[in-house]
Amino acid sequence: MNPGARSIDETHDPRLVSWVESAQLPGAEFPIQNLPFGVFRARERLGAAHDRSHRESRIGVAIGDRVLDLARAASDRILGELAPALRDACTAPRLDALLALGPPEWSLLRRRLSETLRFDAPARCRRDALLRPRHELELLVPATVGDFTDFYSSIEHATNVGRLFRPDRPLLANYRHLPIAYHGRASSIVASGTPVRRPRGQRLAPGAERPEFGPSEFLDWEVELGFWIGRGNPLGEPIDIDRSEEHVFGLCVVNDWSARDIQSWEYQPLGPFLAKSFATTISPWVVTLEALAPYRVAAREPDDDAPLLLSYLRTGGADRSGSALGAFDVELTVELRSAAMATRGDAPFVVSRQSARGLYWTLAQMVAHHTSGGCNLRPGDLLASGTISGSDATAFGSLLEITQRGDLPLRIPGGETRRGLADGDEVTMHGACGAPGRARIGFGDCRGVVLPALA
Repeated sequence: MNPGARSIDETHDPRLVSWVESAQLPGAEFPIQNLPFGVFRARERLGAAHDRSHRESRIGVAIGDRVLDLARAASDRILGELAPALRDACTAPRLDALLALGPPEWSLLRRRLSETLRFDAPARCRRDALLRPRHELELLVPATVGDFTDFYSSIEHATNVGRLFRPDRPLLANYRHLPIAYHGRASSIVASGTPVRRPRGQRLAPGAERPEFGPSEFLDWEVELGFWIGRGNPLGEPIDIDRSEEHVFGLCVVNDWSARDIQSWEYQPLGPFLAKSFATTISPWVVTLEALAPYRVAAREPDDDAPLLLSYLRTGGADRSGSALGAFDVELTVELRSAAMATRGDAPFVVSRQSARGLYWTLAQMVAHHTSGGCNLRPGDLLASGTISGSDATAFGSLLEITQRGDLPLRIPGGETRRGLADGDEVTMHGACGAPGRARIGFGDCRGVVLPALA
């Protein structure tokens, strides 16, 4: 197993219950076994615009339908004595300083939080003043994202898309040799619930000789997992694959919105640009690698004809890095609700379900490859898996695949159809983990509604 992978300990015990009663409710995403980190501020209140103090951002930990104010817990010594660097990181307005500390400090903080929130915690810990109702809070992008890298780690997605454009050669020759990725746009990463404006750009209509400029007519989603970098590496010093997960703090759900018609015109020869830079939505809670320890599974076995990977992509000399627990058993769901459905009060329509356990490239390989040429990762950098898809239509991770480039429109409740997303459509993604004898944990919503393009 990758030495960076966290071990299972008493914080994962499925018998643990919290004094926060909502953490035990059926279907709760944030039981005491989860404890994800995020950043919040109070929602704007009428007549309170002059009071800026209540709008300052703070780090929070989700527990049931509440958020523990980490700064208050640290400052009031509810978490016990903390080293100055860890205490300062807990009271910071974003996760940046905490991400930079590393696994020993992360583990200590998780244990202290678990002890504080358990049903048998000392009376001094069981203080409702530490908690904020989640519905009263605005959740923000949790860290300063310096760089965003999007991989292409689902071989099913690569094959599905390849068949649409290259039926005789769907998978390019390099795919099974290295984790392919592109550098995305960090400034347009937004937290769940932020509306997404339909982009405008150059498009080449079928049969046309010259492009035109206008709103995208094939707006799409891509369901992915995101990986938050913790400790970085010095410029010029690669991260060894056997230590790579020590540099990752946790995971989130990602919707990498795509303007397919703009992308098809601009992507050759250098890859995605404006078709991907207008918005990327993330779930605002970071589920730590430590919380995910019970839900690690063996990485995908290579096909019989798979090439032997170069040594820097192999753990301990094995053929693949996913020797013991290289993958994450995260189940993902994509839901769609049109404006008409919302007006009628209809529930969202489940479009597809995916599993991250079958990704061709592991997190360890992504980090090792990313830094293999000397690239320096920094705390708060975000890596994403790329679209996660299966081999059949119920598990396709994008409209591009579901509609076969728009040739087979998606039918949704109420008689509507979609080749691409319409204005007013709301896309919501969910992630969850479960295992026999373990508590089920969730990631929170990754949600966005499409606004019309600017005139």
